[in-house]
Amino acid sequence: MPNAIREARPLGASLDLLGRKYYLRTFGCQMNEHDSERMAGMLEAEGYSRTDSPEDASVVLFNTCCIRENADDKLYGNLGHMKPLKEARPGMKIVVGGCLAQKDREGIQRRAPFVDVVLGTHNLASLPRLLRESDIAPSFEILEQTEVFPSALPARRSSPWHAWVSISIGCNNACTFCIVPAVRGAEVSRRVGDIVHEVEGLVRDGVIEVTLLGQNVNSYGRDLDGTPLFSKLLFALDEVEGLERVRFMSPHPKDFRSDSVEAMAACRSVCEHIHLPVQSGSERILKLMKRAYSRERYLEKIAMVRAAISGIAITTDIIVGFPGETEEDFQATLALVHEVRYDAAYTFQYSPRPGTAAAELPEHLPKKVVQDRYERLSAVQDGISRECNEALVGTVQELLIEGISKKDPGRLTGRTRSNKV
Repeated sequence: MPNAIREARPLGASLDLLGRKYYLRTFGCQMNEHDSERMAGMLEAEGYSRTDSPEDASVVLFNTCCIRENADDKLYGNLGHMKPLKEARPGMKIVVGGCLAQKDREGIQRRAPFVDVVLGTHNLASLPRLLRESDIAPSFEILEQTEVFPSALPARRSSPWHAWVSISIGCNNACTFCIVPAVRGAEVSRRVGDIVHEVEGLVRDGVIEVTLLGQNVNSYGRDLDGTPLFSKLLFALDEVEGLERVRFMSPHPKDFRSDSVEAMAACRSVCEHIHLPVQSGSERILKLMKRAYSRERYLEKIAMVRAAISGIAITTDIIVGFPGETEEDFQATLALVHEVRYDAAYTFQYSPRPGTAAAELPEHLPKKVVQDRYERLSAVQDGISRECNEALVGTVQELLIEGISKKDPGRLTGRTRSNKV
């Protein structure tokens, strides 16, 4: 197989002695959730059934993330718990897939030599084959480019009415803090017709809401026809009868264009919510991050979308403690948060990732400083989010029921079109 790294070692009893059950745990983003649905679908097509307990499983899978350092810790902590269980049940298979596997096959082999199968982000389709091969010799296989587009694989959907739909994989940006291009590869888009065909099939199966996934949805299609096709895709999906809601994540501010805003405003199915990651409110830090937009340009895009879509909810991602961030830089971020008034913000403490340009920058901040800024930012945003939610008291909202509340089993939980839970 071209561009593959493979390795094998001896293994004992067959998993069939334990029955064909699998346990799957997912770390990380929505793209990983989507990939896990495909992994589950392939296993169930092979005759496996799902269990919520690793103790009952013949195959235990971890679909990994490598965006932040704690993602590594979570994986190895879980693998540590699995080691005595596997020793007691020699027929059990342990599988590690996803971004950390793509990035650090050697580390997994060194720190958890009892793992049976390792596969990366580009070869999900290999999972059934690797499991069969590991009856004789466990397989570690990493590809450098996508073997089969994930959406061509069977899926076990986690919801009967909502579905993740991948429109592209990979990323062509070069943000200095981000490891994604290294583990997901260059951007590859699906054809509009293929996506529409998948969504039509989902709707026939009862799905009424889809979330379009891509590392940068607004550059979708550029690798196909030389120009972004995202607005064209939104209009095409809006014609699918029975599809009530369309969401997407995540756009990159530098590629978020007026034609996308016009499509969002015109399409009845596109929800009144956008997640537009800013990462920092400091002009200087944005340049160090290589985000390719200015603070002023970002605010212009916020104004553009609010002018076109009344009442739209806006959420974002923000990193605090980026190398070299001063108190003045942080105050610029706080000022931007006050100005935009996000409905919600996913705030993160900067975590250096080996292999990224930011990890090599000087002036990494003390953890105490980063934690302090994180807490101050969270307090500001929590107050704004509360005010945004309180402004909706007394209004009537369309709610898609998602299930029983985890906090109160006597209640149902759902999501508004503006992504309020």
